[in-house]
Amino acid sequence: MKDQADTPLPPTELLVCVKCRRGRATVADDERWPGQMLFDALAALPVPEEIRLTPVACLQNCDQGCTVALRGGDRWTYVFANLDEVADPAMLLDGAARYHATENGLIPWRERPEHFKRNCVARIPPLEVPNV
Repeated sequence: MKDQADTPLPPTELLVCVKCRRGRATVADDERWPGQMLFDALAALPVPEEIRLTPVACLQNCDQGCTVALRGGDRWTYVFANLDEVADPAMLLDGAARYHATENGLIPWRERPEHFKRNCVARIPPLEVPNV
C-alpha cells in the first residue's frame, strides 16, 4: 500500500487577472494594465515547477488592486487582492509555494505572508468538502 506522504501533491495554479486596473478607467496605448505587469513580473521570476502561472481575463475585482487566485486539487481556493505589480511578485510566489505544500490549501496563520492575512477576498471550499 502506498504511503500518503509518497503521493505527490497535485499542481497549484496561480491565476493572475491580467486586466486588473487598480481603479483606472483607461491606460495609454503604450501602457500595460497593472495586472498584466504583475503577470509579466511573475513570469520573469523562477516559478517553481509545481506552480502553474495562468493569465485570466478578469476576476471581477477591478477596484481592489491586482487580484490573483490560488487553487489546486482538493484544496481550498483563495482569492487575494491589493497586490502591487512591483513590490509583491516574490512574496506571491513564496505564498503560492506555501499553499502548494499543504494538502488542503490551508496555510497555517503564522506561516502566511502578511499580505495574505490582510487581503483575502474569498476562500472557496473544494468540490468535495471533507466531513468536519
